[in-house]
Amino acid sequence: MARKKFDAEAENHERWLISYADFITLLFAFFVVMYAISVVNEGKYKVFAMSLDNAFSGKDTVVVMVPGPPQPIGAMPNPMSRKRDFAMRREREALKKLAQDLSAALAPLVKEGKVRVTQNSLGVSVEINASVLFDPGEARLAPESEQALRALGALLKEDTHAIQVEGHTDDTRIANSLFPSNWELSAVRASSVVRLFVDSGVAESRLTAVGRAANQPVAPNDTPDGKARNRRVAVTILSALPDVTTEIPTR
Repeated sequence: MARKKFDAEAENHERWLISYADFITLLFAFFVVMYAISVVNEGKYKVFAMSLDNAFSGKDTVVVMVPGPPQPIGAMPNPMSRKRDFAMRREREALKKLAQDLSAALAPLVKEGKVRVTQNSLGVSVEINASVLFDPGEARLAPESEQALRALGALLKEDTHAIQVEGHTDDTRIANSLFPSNWELSAVRASSVVRLFVDSGVAESRLTAVGRAANQPVAPNDTPDGKARNRRVAVTILSALPDVTTEIPTR
């Protein structure tokens, strides 16, 4: 009779509670993991590690969630910023190639210092000395200048950027029946170049002619060389995006 009593006392009908407790512990660990990976945070990684350790080692440890400092907005991925950076990189590369092609097409004049091609914050600028294009005091293109401008126009007609053509003079005042002031002379010179570009196939909607007179000199007007430098036409292929690059010489 004594042996039967021992067997009855040894039987345990509540062993399922052990399995249930293990299940609850693992379920708790699962939700902690899901919460931890929902927002990347160093503190939550620590909670995740502790929870797993507790779940699989059988420790009865309470894990307290302590909120960490919020992540700065700049640290989060920004799809719009990446898209804009990609567009700016493509635009910069396109303008760089265009500048190289223009320099190659005008290589003889570039070598003589009569044409300067630069890439800047506005886009690509082609600065042409007025002596290459016009006779003194004239706004009609010299016949020998048309070859260079048509080579320029042939490249620009395949492009899609807007183009601004600016006429500049030195500070020597002009006043005659055709040009009452340097404003008219610079504006008509810019218009003459624009008209040749249109004849070369460049879309009129992309072109703008601007007269600057003597108001934007690039050299002092107190020497013949300085005056010659200031008498110029600047053709700027405008970037489709603002501030895509800093000034970079192309040669």
